[in-house]
Amino acid sequence: METVYRRLKIVVPIVLTCVALDQISKAIAQAVLPPQRVELLGGLVRLQLSENVGAFLGLGASLPPQLRFWIFTVASGILLAGVIVYAVTSRHLSRDVVIALAFVTGGGISNLIDRALRDGRVVDFLNFGIGGLRTGILNLADIFITFGALYVLWVGLVEMRQAPLSDETGEPERR
Repeated sequence: METVYRRLKIVVPIVLTCVALDQISKAIAQAVLPPQRVELLGGLVRLQLSENVGAFLGLGASLPPQLRFWIFTVASGILLAGVIVYAVTSRHLSRDVVIALAFVTGGGISNLIDRALRDGRVVDFLNFGIGGLRTGILNLADIFITFGALYVLWVGLVEMRQAPLSDETGEPERR
């Protein structure tokens, strides 16, 4: 139980911060952005208000509305609940993995809030790139999710490099 409490002290502030920053940024974007895009830093950053009914980069936007609801709202909600329970209760996870999963969950919950409040739509307003090489239009939640996923991969790679080699039986090799 002590592990769960310690993990909650890590996870809850990260999730709440991600949700708050994303929801505040979306509210500001909706309140102040003009209909046409705004370019900053010589076009490196573009601000352009958009609503996305699909997943990342509009994936699944052409699916029927009911199917989108079941996939992007219900299934995503269940998946996020599973990730948070796993992050808080799994004893073998490192602190870094717990932090990474908290970022994924925080971003996911914020986009889920959008879907629940905006009839299945998520507010997007950020675009990054140089010339024709650009990201899709996204939001802070997408950045948190991507950061968390990359962080999990990075931690996994670091942990794999530090793990002792083993033979086919799973026993460490003797050199």
